[in-house]
Amino acid sequence: MKATTETNKSTQNNTIYDVIISGAGPVGLLLACELALAKCSVLIMEKAEHPNSPLKQMPFGIRGLSAPAIEALYRRGLLEELEIHKRLKNPHQNAVQGPRRQVGHFAGIPFHEGDIDTSQWKYRLPSSTQTSLISEMEELETALARRAEALGAEIKRGHAITGFHQTADTVTVLSGNQSFPGKWLVGCDGARSVVRKSGGFDFTGTEPEFTGYSAKIDIADPEKLSPGRNVTERGMYLQSQPGYVVIQDFDGGAFHNSDKPITLQQVQEVLRRISNTDVTIRALHFATTWTDRARQATTYRNGRVLLAGDAAHIHAPLGGQGLNLGLGDAMNLGWKLAATIQGKAPDSLIDSYYAERHPIGAQVLDWSRAQVAIMKPSPEARALYAIVRDLVNTRDGATYFAGRVWGVNTHYNLNSEHPLAGGSVPNFELENGVTIGELMHDGRGILLDFDGNASIQTLASEYGSRIKYVSGKAKKQLGLSAVLIRPDGIVAWAADGEPDCSELQKAAARWFVSN
Repeated sequence: MKATTETNKSTQNNTIYDVIISGAGPVGLLLACELALAKCSVLIMEKAEHPNSPLKQMPFGIRGLSAPAIEALYRRGLLEELEIHKRLKNPHQNAVQGPRRQVGHFAGIPFHEGDIDTSQWKYRLPSSTQTSLISEMEELETALARRAEALGAEIKRGHAITGFHQTADTVTVLSGNQSFPGKWLVGCDGARSVVRKSGGFDFTGTEPEFTGYSAKIDIADPEKLSPGRNVTERGMYLQSQPGYVVIQDFDGGAFHNSDKPITLQQVQEVLRRISNTDVTIRALHFATTWTDRARQATTYRNGRVLLAGDAAHIHAPLGGQGLNLGLGDAMNLGWKLAATIQGKAPDSLIDSYYAERHPIGAQVLDWSRAQVAIMKPSPEARALYAIVRDLVNTRDGATYFAGRVWGVNTHYNLNSEHPLAGGSVPNFELENGVTIGELMHDGRGILLDFDGNASIQTLASEYGSRIKYVSGKAKKQLGLSAVLIRPDGIVAWAADGEPDCSELQKAAARWFVSN
């Protein structure tokens, strides 16, 4: 951590922000939206002068959004601001039609729409959002930045955080010769997070098996490469469209970890070796490397400093899990941090962020490691690959893998006997046509009462504006009589029959402070 003497040389800014966020990627921007929606003052500090980057644009900027991320955007009215909202209304546009349409993969092994038994997902309704959508990083960041600024968040680009120091009540963030005081600091600054490194967080895990390459190239003889994903005896290459290639070279991450520049000759040598061809690259326009290094912070909080997104966990970008994991962090943390700042939550609420999100992150890291294990160019890996492929091609197997990849089965352990508690609230459509997702645009908790129970209404009134009471029948109620919904859309309590108001009171007191 930077020494406090540096502050004496700095230009002190007078505004004390509720939260300072390091990093204006999707995670930092969504977190800022959540905090600003709750009327917190937010400063986002981003080291890059401009938000544009080849990695954020097509095709490298293409990312898959899973069910929890789609639900989060929908519940805040953000899907309507994205091009992906049009694909939500017409999800099969520009897609190959039919029951064998590929809708995901595990280590390159595809699973198909017609093989998935959605009846196993009891709490997904006809009014639910899509389980997966294709998005573009640049568009997503633009929409989130626009929303964050509209809500009052301030974004300073070209302001890299160089250090910070904290007291019991504040965190002073340093950027060059300037300092910015805040009540909390959240590191959303990626895999090489300055906040994580300066904050003394342990970052443990496993070392890489491969160096990955993403490159835009001109190929003299493209017919020598097969289209799509190709697993070979030496690695994998993917040609998503002419001139764009992704390569996995199982070198233990040696090239990525070296200081060698990425040259045309280097990319050509690796591509030739992996593809077992003499393909010729005429020009190299853009290239970057990455690995499957998998690490996770052992805690997400140190005093008034928190981590989210890649700053808290890194892994191979196989199956697009990283963006979704980070957006889940932001959605979980935002309302909790805002409620803590404003005294609208129990003191223990902020610690539930780590308790809930760290296990989810650990699961995703293991999911990534498992994919790498069966992609290795070895006889043992090929044998495992064949067995997993057979499992994926069964109905139960495809349903399991789809549920994991799409996040449908994401669940927090809230120590409740009801199976819905800790899961995402179904998108109930009330008889007037309004859905729960639409009612969540303001970021408040909801007590949904299907039966107009006077005791439940009285309890909701004890929490004032912190819990919105909604009464009315739904078109499909799934046998439920009442549901308490947290601001992030997670069910805190649910009842099938006559509600136990004492249990409801305990659940409400756990997540909200009454008047």
